[in-house]
Amino acid sequence: MKQVMALAALFLVASCQAPQPAQQPTAQQAGLMEGIATGKTRIIDLTHPLNPQNPYWPGPGYGPFRYELFATLEKDGVLSGRFALAEHTGTHLDAPNHFAKAQISLDKIPPEKFFAPAVVIDVRTKVSGNPDYVLIPADITAWEQTNGPIPQNAVVMMYTGWDERWTDFAKYKNAEKNGTLHFPGFSAEAAKLLTEERNIAGIGIDTLSVDYGMSKDFAVHHISHGKGKYHLENVANLGSLPPAGASLIVAPIKIENGTGGPARIFALVESK
Repeated sequence: MKQVMALAALFLVASCQAPQPAQQPTAQQAGLMEGIATGKTRIIDLTHPLNPQNPYWPGPGYGPFRYELFATLEKDGVLSGRFALAEHTGTHLDAPNHFAKAQISLDKIPPEKFFAPAVVIDVRTKVSGNPDYVLIPADITAWEQTNGPIPQNAVVMMYTGWDERWTDFAKYKNAEKNGTLHFPGFSAEAAKLLTEERNIAGIGIDTLSVDYGMSKDFAVHHISHGKGKYHLENVANLGSLPPAGASLIVAPIKIENGTGGPARIFALVESK
């Protein structure tokens, strides 16, 4: 009875306000959380496990994930290990200060930004014919024509299908002999639309970067971070999500003053 009264109060408040996209997923998100215990909600892990074979950004200061055991049950009565990695390794979050001097660090991102509706824009067909494809504003408006307005506080995911290459670093970075990378990403125009005309929490992708591989100026990072938005990169299993209706739980490691860090990302999806 208390739950019914709470929902009634929620809808009463919403009915007294001007319609906003942010109000649309609220009741649905509550239902997804409640459905975990009853089996009505599926939990999808969008995180690649960390191991030394993982792809990593091929730039100075980066490198493979490292892990070693320093205590064993046989010798020490306890099993324990240590690891070393760059902040932007594996499935990870880029904090706004990564490319924008005046923006907040990882530990300062408001927690409510980590509980977000998921928008999944499928561009696999376009990527299959062009590994350098960039998401354009027309892709975003086409998604909205089919699925409705992008909800407020959403994370907009570009689903390229690139995670199928995850276990093959050479194919994943797709580099020429001169080091030029070839993989899809967001366009600067799409980043401006999402950050200036939609009230999103962040953007995400299943490649090494939200900027496409050949980018030299990382315009999307500058635009998005400049507006205080975070990025999710090397996201896994986007093909398991519907275009709309899923809810994300993003749990990055909390590094004080960090520019980013590995993140465990879950999606809650209604079971069919």
